Amino acid sequence: MSGPHHQPKVSEREAREVAEAAREQDWRKPSFAKELFLGRFRLDLIHPHPLPPDEDVQRGEQFLAKLRDFCETKIDGALIEREARIPDAVIDGLKELGALGMKIDPKYGGLGLTQVYYNKALALVGSVSPAVGALLSAHQSIGVPQPLKIFGTTEQKETFLPRLARTDISAFLLTEPDVGSDPARLATTAVPDGDEYVLDGVKLWTTNGVVADLLVVMARVPKSEGHKGGITAFVVEAQSPGITVENRNAFMGLRGLENGVTRFHQVRVPAANRIGPEGAGLKIALTTLNTGRLSLPAMCVGAGKWCLKIAREWSGVREQWGKPVALHEAVGSKISFIAATTFALEAVVDLSSQMADEDRNDIRIEAALAKLYGSEMAWLMADELVQIRGGRGFETADSLAARGERAVPAEQLLRDLRINRIFEGSTEIMHLLIAREAVDAHLAVAGDIIDPDKTLGDKAKAGVQAGAFYARWLPKLVAGPGQLPRSYAEFHPSGHPDLATHLRYVERTSRKLARSTFYAMSRWQGRMETKQGFLGRIVDIGAELFAMSAACVRAELLRSADEHGREAYQLADAFCRQSRIRVEELFGRLWHNTDDLDRTVVKGVLSGTYAWLEEGVLDPSGDGPWIADATPGPSARENVHRPIR
Repeated sequence: MSGPHHQPKVSEREAREVAEAAREQDWRKPSFAKELFLGRFRLDLIHPHPLPPDEDVQRGEQFLAKLRDFCETKIDGALIEREARIPDAVIDGLKELGALGMKIDPKYGGLGLTQVYYNKALALVGSVSPAVGALLSAHQSIGVPQPLKIFGTTEQKETFLPRLARTDISAFLLTEPDVGSDPARLATTAVPDGDEYVLDGVKLWTTNGVVADLLVVMARVPKSEGHKGGITAFVVEAQSPGITVENRNAFMGLRGLENGVTRFHQVRVPAANRIGPEGAGLKIALTTLNTGRLSLPAMCVGAGKWCLKIAREWSGVREQWGKPVALHEAVGSKISFIAATTFALEAVVDLSSQMADEDRNDIRIEAALAKLYGSEMAWLMADELVQIRGGRGFETADSLAARGERAVPAEQLLRDLRINRIFEGSTEIMHLLIAREAVDAHLAVAGDIIDPDKTLGDKAKAGVQAGAFYARWLPKLVAGPGQLPRSYAEFHPSGHPDLATHLRYVERTSRKLARSTFYAMSRWQGRMETKQGFLGRIVDIGAELFAMSAACVRAELLRSADEHGREAYQLADAFCRQSRIRVEELFGRLWHNTDDLDRTVVKGVLSGTYAWLEEGVLDPSGDGPWIADATPGPSARENVHRPIR
């Protein structure tokens, strides 16, 4: 083939069909968030707050104590930032500690921690070095262990999991130079050859790929006799002939991240290393992310806790106009936001994680909301911390230390956190993913009505079905417990802030959210999927309602356990009041926005209508193509792969 790019030519409809086929189609278990988007506030699904068994707590706490000591004595975050590399001794120490196997079953040599304690471990490590946290998360949350745990054969588990628990680092390879969130255009191929597959292609942004021993690779199997074909997942030995790590990428943050570009040229992979059937690769990836996404917001919680600590300590000693800056309202409101939001984020992550451990509920939307909300709010908290610190927030930790002040890496945190809004599904993609799940019930009954390829007969049948569904559903959105002043009374114990009023607000607002979604579907029908601004706001409202619910339930749990209950109620109350302001603004922007005008301006920008506005500056960018050549073939680059042994 000639030319720099060889992605399959895919129409918009074909791309959508590939993504739709990868979705989990069924809802076999209840989902709090799904019900919330449908206007049904199922508090019973999250309250009383689920709790882990005592043995899980004991095992988790014992490991956290060892990990804390290791982080305090063996990990130098400032050194990793300066040298842009995690020392081999740190990774070796993590292996000895068993940190590579936190989520792997003890029968395979792992620690068997719950999702709750795995997240606590990542938050702890990430607070010392986000790069180390990212390494451990990529290895276990999306790397080889998780898909094998869910989809692997007994033989695959016995072969690979003991290695992954103690010695081998894994990486997940999906993205390509010209393929991001549109996997239908995946170009890496896996051609069957007897009892093997032959891999060819290039993968980009392979987190852990520079040091990995085992890889999960997504590749397209051509359809042929005896082969269903489609995007398929493989476990690949990183030392296999034909694999070249061509570059170690550098970023604005996470400077210790071992992220690279990996080329496959005629790489032979045993068919026994295929995970699941041919064509199941995307479904495996998405299912893996259902819980895998929780690791990222867990580290965002850790970031929030650190922001709060620094804001408290700094704002109490820094004086301005005769009093600590914390007592000036302009700064105090920022501190209140950080404290309340950190409480709510921890509530969201702990609740979602405990539900994942219990496996009673379907948490695919909850995990996606946690990732979306956690990454956005952590960025805002870090930005506010930099503002609170003023010029010192913009100054590096090394520079602060050089002139005799405390080395507070606030600017580093801001840089490190920025990728979280892109990692594992950008905010924009998460909006669309969650929106698709949120409107699933509507599409299930009315999808054929708005499908241009359906016959009039199909549309007529769908119309009857939809009419029956909405006749039952819409009346339920008119009234509910949120309008009764005594509902959720247990959330207003004597002497505490009234959280019941916030839960009543959530119940009322969830019905309003469902009505708004229905109105939009009625108005735009088949064009609904193009209204990404509207869908994003719908999802953001749902995220706020979920966070409010989690915060109230967590506050009541802490009160009933006599663990800072009064303070927890205060934080939950503050968060809910702040959140309600954001929700009302989002509702206003559902129908009053500049979306249409923005589209007009965008067309003008792309056509060059406003090119005159770019005059008066010079572009410091270098030469070269916007997207690197990913032509299959042998590598002409030095292999920078460096397994740590």
